[in-house]
Parts: sequence; C-alpha cells; structure tokens
Amino acid sequence: MIVRKSAAEVERIAAAGRVLADCLDLLTGAARPGVTTAELDRLAEPFIRERGGAPTFLGYRGFPASICASPNDMVVHGIPGSYRAAEGDLLSLDVGVTLDGYVADSAITLPMGTGDAKAVRLMDVTRESLEAGLAECRTGRRLGDVSHAVQQVVEAAGFSVVQSLVGHGVGRTMHEDPQIPNFGEPGRGPRLEEGMVFAIEPMVNAGGHEVYVADDGWSIFTSDGSLSAHFEHTVAVTKRGPRVLTRRRSEGV
Repeated sequence: MIVRKSAAEVERIAAAGRVLADCLDLLTGAARPGVTTAELDRLAEPFIRERGGAPTFLGYRGFPASICASPNDMVVHGIPGSYRAAEGDLLSLDVGVTLDGYVADSAITLPMGTGDAKAVRLMDVTRESLEAGLAECRTGRRLGDVSHAVQQVVEAAGFSVVQSLVGHGVGRTMHEDPQIPNFGEPGRGPRLEEGMVFAIEPMVNAGGHEVYVADDGWSIFTSDGSLSAHFEHTVAVTKRGPRVLTRRRSEGV
C-alpha cells in the first residue's frame, strides 16, 4: 500500500532532505583522488548528527557505515573502507538521513579528477534520466510513466538500466511501497496522488544490465565489469508538480 503523507509530513521529510543535501555537498568537496571511502564516511556521520539527524544506513539490516561508497563497476551498497580513489575513477555516494523520525534518501556519482569521455557521458545520462523520472512525478500520472521516462533516456544513449534494483517509497521509513523499477510501460501501475513521496534512483551501466552481489553480502557489481553510475532524489507529488526534497545547492537546477 502506498502511504500518502500530509503536508506537515512532507515538510519534515524536506527538513531531513536539507541536511542530506548539505552532507552530499560536503562529501563532493572532499571526494578527490587519494581520499579513502572510510575518510568520507567519517565526515558524514558527525555532520549529520551535529544537525540533529541520524545516518539512516548505519545499522540498517546490519550495514556497518553511514554512507554507501561504490567505485567504478560497483553499482551500489559499497561499504566504506580502505579503498583509495584514483585519478579517473567514478565514485557513487548514497546517503540517507533520519530527522525527527522522517527519512530522506539521495545519491550522486562523481568523477575523481578528470573522467574520460564515456564515463562523463554515463554520469550525464544517468543524471538526465533521473530528471526525466522526476518530471513524471505529478498527480494523475502512473508509476509506469516514471519508470518509462528513465528507461527511454538511458537506452537512447546506448546504456543499460539495472533491472534487478529499484527505487522505492520513502518518508516514514527508508523503504516503503511502491517499488519503482527504472524500466517499464507508460500508462501502467498505480496513479500518482498528492502526498506520495518517492526515492527515484536510476542505476545505469555502461555495459549490460546484469549485476551480482559480492561475498560481503552488500556490494553489488556489474557482471561484465563495466562502469556504473547512480543518481537519486527524494521527491514529493504535490498539486503544483514534483517537489524535489533533496536538491543540493550545488546543482543549480
């Protein structure tokens, strides 16, 4: 069942989203060749807590860190540790913030130094596909319209959406109904209504869509070793259209 949020609840999710957006801007400034993913994790937790929040991921189903940090062919759920970013890497950072009992969720992919043309194109297309999905989060649209919009942008560029991982409802908890695939048929699925809040998160591979879970039980990699990118925003469906609750100041959108 899709839980609709009241206007007051949307504002509380938005407050969590502001903390999260500022955290991602902090991490963006620190993410450069030579930094370890553990160092980024150690920046995130105190930043979130100093603003009255809690890192949603820490302890979630046993996850041992405050952020997910996933380089290159790791799609999502990377556990921060000794991995040191190198020139030319792609690094995806996923953060959740719980504030006053409400949750926001967002992710970005960053180039470490100067990315090559294909890596930059992969990031740009993934970001564009997210914006296309967000634009469909309007009253009267159907969930399949969101999924289809993401898929069209990705496949037109010659990339693949990961089919076994999905976006989701969010707000009162981190994972709520519905599941939101990044592919699908337009005009299908539940009709979107005011107060629905979603985490839209394209995960896009430069190669095929297949992935596998590593031995740590968390990290998910592309099966063919191709690069992957991940962008995510928390968005509310409102009378006036989509309201992105995790927009970063650095985005300038």
